Amino acid sequence: MMAMETCVKCGLCMENCHTFLGTRDPDDSPVGRADLIRKVWKRYFTVQGRLFGKLVGAEDLTLETINKWLAYFYHCTECRRCGHVCPFGIDTCEITMLGRQVLYWLGMVPALHADSDWAIHRLGNNMALTKSGAVDTVEFLMDEIEEERGFRPEFPVDKPDSDIVYVPSSADFMLNPDTLKGAALFFDYIGANWTITSRMIEAGNFGYLSDQYRTQRELVTRLLESAQQLGAKKIVWGECGHGWRAAKQYIRTMADVNPVWHIPIVHIHDEIASYIVTNQLELDPSRITQPVTLHDPCNYARACGHVENMRIIMRACVSDFREMYPNGEKNFCCGGGSGVLFDDEEMYPMRIKFSQKKAEQIRETGVGDGPEPGILCAPCSICKAQFYPMVEEHELNVEVKGLIDLVGKALVFRGKERTNNANKH
Repeated sequence: MMAMETCVKCGLCMENCHTFLGTRDPDDSPVGRADLIRKVWKRYFTVQGRLFGKLVGAEDLTLETINKWLAYFYHCTECRRCGHVCPFGIDTCEITMLGRQVLYWLGMVPALHADSDWAIHRLGNNMALTKSGAVDTVEFLMDEIEEERGFRPEFPVDKPDSDIVYVPSSADFMLNPDTLKGAALFFDYIGANWTITSRMIEAGNFGYLSDQYRTQRELVTRLLESAQQLGAKKIVWGECGHGWRAAKQYIRTMADVNPVWHIPIVHIHDEIASYIVTNQLELDPSRITQPVTLHDPCNYARACGHVENMRIIMRACVSDFREMYPNGEKNFCCGGGSGVLFDDEEMYPMRIKFSQKKAEQIRETGVGDGPEPGILCAPCSICKAQFYPMVEEHELNVEVKGLIDLVGKALVFRGKERTNNANKH
């Protein structure tokens, strides 16, 4: 109700929205998108709208209107930067979520979300990854670690009586192998009794992005039931921004599995940072000599206050860390958040425009100015997927890495690893 009636069209949100800055389309701004649904709400749910219609800015719900919703609500990356500058505290992300939920009920979702929805219900992850596929992947990655470092950590799948259930992004099995390797190395270093569950190889939650009432609840229930069956004492979340927000802020209200509510759910960054500040990890920042900058994923920084622990890890792992500005909760979105990762002819050029502001931030750090590529640390699976092509499109001369990737590189296993191989990039 507040979001529908309070906006005074001051426009402050527009200059803080990366989609509007990239397209300069008024409908591609927070106030413009909100008005798409606000006009329909006014037509059917206010007295003046029912009586006077267009005279008071109300609009009938038509197929043309719905098609416009489909376009613009899936341009919004739900980054919530607009809500941080709105003088009335209107969170336009919530309006986008409402619009997407209505579209889902109408059967109107982009192909990426439809395919992910199918894979989620069938296999419990976005990438249609089977248990045998996951096992083959981790075996191959552990072989790589053995070749690179001289020892082989365990990467258990469905191990009973595990203290920790780790929840990686399914995209890590396809696109971000160093993130999986970094997690395995960390758990090996601390001697954790851990596993992943094949029923839920997914830190992301596309239900949160399109269908909160069914898909999001199903994923939550699947994870908690699996953790209970494996006897877990803790759930550790992998690198996924929206997935972490869904877990941290929504899982208690979505869960139908009361017996496991007492299981703590923590992010792997928080786990690693706690070991660093208590001097329980030996990390060698000289192994990573390139300049590194850190992108703050929106759902970490703005939604969950997940800012300082990432910097604790970064300062311990690299020798040349350069902040981009603004950062933390004021940082700009990667341009692909909330699953705006479509590669069709219309959307891919839009993604380039949406990432324009982020590209400017990265350039200003100077990490890509040297003869060798610098490093853009993107500690979120969707951010990585957005940045892989975008750094090429914007000619930024940087490699995209996860934060756990850097931890795995910097960890020192004394008496266990071949140091000559460990120091190779």
